[in-house]
Amino acid sequence: QVQLVESGGGSVQPGGSLRLSCAASGWTDAKYQLGWFRQAPGNGHEGVAAIDHKQRTTYADSVKGRFTISEDNAKKTVYLQMNSLKPEDTAMYYCAAASFALGAPLRRGGYTYWGQGTQVTVSS
Repeated sequence: QVQLVESGGGSVQPGGSLRLSCAASGWTDAKYQLGWFRQAPGNGHEGVAAIDHKQRTTYADSVKGRFTISEDNAKKTVYLQMNSLKPEDTAMYYCAAASFALGAPLRRGGYTYWGQGTQVTVSS
């Protein structure tokens, strides 16, 4: 019943910004972990950012200071604000969710639900 749907991807020039959204339907758990992952062709999933129900956040070193994860609990939506984008940020971005906070929120193993992905392309 739970579905995650990403939106907001697109093409942008280096230094530009994008805001990704992930809307969760059918979600009822009070405790949760939400995360953003990305995958470029030929590469595995890389954990980008995560947030739990206590608003504890975790970021990959490669995006610290540039990306911000946030959520709107009333709208059941998690966001990823991406600023100062670089070509190496180009990837398919996926949101993921679990029904409890994870000790290693940037690793895939603990997540139960996944979205279909939204493409982000950064080029001149």
